[in-house]
Amino acid sequence: MKTITILFSLFAAVAAGTANAEVKLADNSKLLGKWQVTHEALALDREKKPLHVTWEFQKDGTLITTGEDARSGIGEMTIPIKYSVADGVIKKQVTPGREKYEDCAVVEMDEKDAVLKCKFLYLFMTRK
Repeated sequence: MKTITILFSLFAAVAAGTANAEVKLADNSKLLGKWQVTHEALALDREKKPLHVTWEFQKDGTLITTGEDARSGIGEMTIPIKYSVADGVIKKQVTPGREKYEDCAVVEMDEKDAVLKCKFLYLFMTRK
C-alpha cells in the first residue's frame, strides 16, 4: 500500500509540473502570420476577458498590433512594435519607440491556437 501511495504522489507531482510547461521556440517560424487575440486573464484558471486585437508577426521582427481602445474613443489603431525570439520566448517591445521589452512565454501552441504568458497576463490567441 505504501508503494502505491508513493507512486501516486510521484505521478501527481510530475503531472502538476508539466501542466504549465512552456513551449520553447527556436525561432519565429511558428508565430508568423496573423493571430486574433481573443481573451486575456490574470491566470489560466481565472476569468477570461474578451479582447478584439489582431497581432501580425512579420519575418522582419515587426509585430503589427491592430485593435480598438474603447476607453479612449479613438477608434481602431494600428501600432507596429519590435519583437524577437530568444531563449525560447517572445521578447516584445512594451511601448513603441522605447527599448524596453517584456518576455512572453508560449504555454500552449498548436497549428490553430496559442496561449502566451506575459509579465502580468495570459493571452489566448487563434490563428486567422
